[in-house]
Amino acid sequence: MHKLIAFTFALVLGTSSAAYADDAADTKARIDALQAQLDAIKAQLEALKAQQQAKPQASAAPAAAPAPAVGLKKGDAVTFLIGGEEVTLYGNLDLSVDTTTKGLAKHYVESGDSPVGNVGYLTGLSTNLSYVGVRGTHKLGNRSGLAYQLETQIDVSSTSGTVNTNSNSDSIVKGGLTSRNSFIGITNPFGSLKLGKTDAPYKTSTARMNPFNSEIGDYAVVMGNTGGDNRVEFGTRLDHSIWYESPNLHGFNLNLLVSPGQNRASDSSNIAAGESSCAGGNVPGSGATPPFCNDGAWASVYSGSATWQTGKAYLVAAYEMHKKVNRTSDLANLDPNDVGDEQAWKGGLQFAPSKATTFSMLYENMARYVPQYLQYQNERTRDGFWLALTQYVNANDNLNFGWARANPTPGDPGQHNTSGGMHPDNMANMYTFAFKHPIDKHTLWYFDWALTVNHHDAHYDLGAGGRGLTTDCHDATQLTAFDPTVTPPVSGTGPHCYAGGHLQGFSSGVDIRF
Repeated sequence: MHKLIAFTFALVLGTSSAAYADDAADTKARIDALQAQLDAIKAQLEALKAQQQAKPQASAAPAAAPAPAVGLKKGDAVTFLIGGEEVTLYGNLDLSVDTTTKGLAKHYVESGDSPVGNVGYLTGLSTNLSYVGVRGTHKLGNRSGLAYQLETQIDVSSTSGTVNTNSNSDSIVKGGLTSRNSFIGITNPFGSLKLGKTDAPYKTSTARMNPFNSEIGDYAVVMGNTGGDNRVEFGTRLDHSIWYESPNLHGFNLNLLVSPGQNRASDSSNIAAGESSCAGGNVPGSGATPPFCNDGAWASVYSGSATWQTGKAYLVAAYEMHKKVNRTSDLANLDPNDVGDEQAWKGGLQFAPSKATTFSMLYENMARYVPQYLQYQNERTRDGFWLALTQYVNANDNLNFGWARANPTPGDPGQHNTSGGMHPDNMANMYTFAFKHPIDKHTLWYFDWALTVNHHDAHYDLGAGGRGLTTDCHDATQLTAFDPTVTPPVSGTGPHCYAGGHLQGFSSGVDIRF
């Protein structure tokens, strides 16, 4: 019995040990298989890691940084690069201290009175044709572009506003946005076609012959100035214009402009459609006249110039026509026949025999077409001359001399101390001198002197052409104006313009360009 139990126990134990041995062997096999899989995965990870480390070494050149959206182009001009196109900011700041005199007599026998106020030397600060602008071209293919420019006047020494003097009033704010040459246009190898407002070709074609630009000796005192007042009729900016500028063809350039009248009145007595002032300046009723555009307002304007630069010489010919110019306010009876066309043409030569010396010579003829019986008051038909010399005394400094001559006119409407009529003695001469010293390539200091010598019936001024301060024939008599508080309902008797003055002035200023 005991032997049977022992045998049975031994049999069970042997069977269990065999089973255990079999399970252990199976488990070991599974572990070995799992280890092999782990080793394979580890090898793959090592390979991937090696590939990742090898990639930066393969691209030796770093990727280029993206170009900025807005940049500044190298050079003297303030030019921004915006989206691959250029936009230039530019400007001119000119500020001077002036002292000028009207050069009038203390008493005039012809009028039996004396000029009112200070007509002697007066000192003041003047901002002279200062402006800022932005311009650029948007590409429209390989050979064409959309050109644009926005430009405005900057009044440094005075507050921007409308023009209100004792001789004229104007609603235009010259310091307002885009008050100066502003346009859009198409450019290509055949030239440029632009729309907007601009200095007329008649004006710009001879600007290089005027070394006194914006100074008291500016040739605009006589050239392009038919009546001798502050307004320069044939040296002006024209609104609502369309013009063509040719490419440079072996030194030859052609510029043509038309400015539609946009006036519903057949005699130009309305303000042009879309404008705020009469054509040519002034609001209706300016200068104590009836409330119409009858003090030199015009309808359509046509202007053109042809220039040729050849070697040391520059030749120019220019023409301009103003249609239906209304000057009925020159006559007490407002004669409707005093509306006529006015034209001007000029030709000139500039010659530079050396880099140090430049001569300029210009002849101009202006005419107003009115009936014969109105010729007695026609002060707009005449011719004139301009001579100028620029001489460098060293590498930087230069001296400038100028002489302008206005010949007599067929008639004269008369001033406060003159009776007017046929064959007046209204000749005038202007003499100018200026010394200019560049401080650097952007800054210029200048000193100039000018003298306008009017004959007995003439009243040419100093400073015409856009300066902040002008000196003219008017005294300080209060402007004639409507006043309902008095009887009759008019106050003031002025302004009084005294002809024959010898106007003289001195000016020193600084001009900064960028």
